[in-house]
Amino acid sequence: MLLPALRALLPTATIWDAAELASRDPGFDARNFGASALVRPRDVEGVAALVRFCAERGVSLVAQGGRTGLAGGAATSDGQIICDLGGQNQIEEIDPFARVAIVQAGVTLGALQEAAAAHGLDPGIDLAARGSATIGGMVSTNAGGIMAFRNGTMRHRVLGLEAVLPDGRVFSDLTRVLKTSAGYDLKHLFIGAEGTLGIVARVAVRLDPVAGASATALVGVPDAASAQRIVRHFLGSTSARLSAAEILWRNFASLMQRGLGYAPGQLPLDAPCLLVLGLGADSVEAARGVLEEGLAAIWEEAGILDGLVASSEAQAAQMWRLREETEHIERAHPMAPSFDVSVPGGALDAYVARVEAGLKRIDAAYAPYVYGHLADGNLHISINCDGPLPHERHAAIEDVLYEGLHEAGGSFSAEHGVGLEKREAYERHADPVKRDLAKAIKALMDPSNVMNPRKVVG
Repeated sequence: MLLPALRALLPTATIWDAAELASRDPGFDARNFGASALVRPRDVEGVAALVRFCAERGVSLVAQGGRTGLAGGAATSDGQIICDLGGQNQIEEIDPFARVAIVQAGVTLGALQEAAAAHGLDPGIDLAARGSATIGGMVSTNAGGIMAFRNGTMRHRVLGLEAVLPDGRVFSDLTRVLKTSAGYDLKHLFIGAEGTLGIVARVAVRLDPVAGASATALVGVPDAASAQRIVRHFLGSTSARLSAAEILWRNFASLMQRGLGYAPGQLPLDAPCLLVLGLGADSVEAARGVLEEGLAAIWEEAGILDGLVASSEAQAAQMWRLREETEHIERAHPMAPSFDVSVPGGALDAYVARVEAGLKRIDAAYAPYVYGHLADGNLHISINCDGPLPHERHAAIEDVLYEGLHEAGGSFSAEHGVGLEKREAYERHADPVKRDLAKAIKALMDPSNVMNPRKVVG
């Protein structure tokens, strides 16, 4: 009776039953399409009608965007309904003077980047999954990416938003201005909440001027401290703008080199750590010049072992493939356990050394793949084994990775969220008062637990 009622309620919506879902690609997580039905409303009013329908019947609802999440935040099970935002993919407005875009939740990051670039602007955030990750999903997970060290996460890019609440009401705060001190800034309840408090429907995104051209370098260094000295040097440049600083430890870089089929000597890859630098300037020549001069100036002080400034877009793409095509981990180790932490900047080398030693105490064969966003301390760590692991083994690995992070000012989840995968870690490692407040907010806003149950707060 569920599907006929849905079709009668939303005659213009796309609706798939469980059989149709089973024949479709679920995205990054095979559990995404475990629901009884998927509904793709055409507009905010349709989302609100669907939410009211579910609330009245006590049916749980899971919002989905590009299905690129890595923490199980969009996973579904039998009896649930998916609210797919993919049909709401319009960029409603770009104001080049105010530098604001009004977009629907299903707009992909890549589409917004392309539209903003026509005005010399950029949303100030970038991800490897830019072609499929949607703005609504990125808001709901507080996505970070490679530019967060300079521009912040989605929390810092959102000026205002519209969201459908668990009772079907529409919270509308599409503020377009940076300065507003008009009481509680309630939009932040929905940013990073992973759809547990409401469904993000429309967003006012802050835009920034974009550099006219860019250049890329790959630099071999002995450790993260050396890489950080290089980053500090370029952050002080007045003639170019550092746009990316990605670090790859040797084990990860070696796996990527093999997976991509790069020949020995093709790039400077034989170093304990590699640093991928992106620099923006008025022209490609200017950006390359600043990179070359800057690396020469800091070479000895930073202890640089090797380095190459890309001489073409094709060579720059080769360098970025080392960092972005991380599916090679999955090909080498299906369902490899993966983690996403934030470490205070000065502690990176000590943290990685501690983790490597701690993992070997669990299993002598463990040699993790470590890479990430150097300038903001966000590291991604995958274990060199097939998954899923037994519960006790996975928990033991988590305890090694997360030990002391909260006390040091870091985080057990940097940009992938909590979802299902980190629910137990959230209970063990998040501040207990924070957990209590989160449960109270959830109970107040969604007393029937309709919105994405069992995620984040349980």
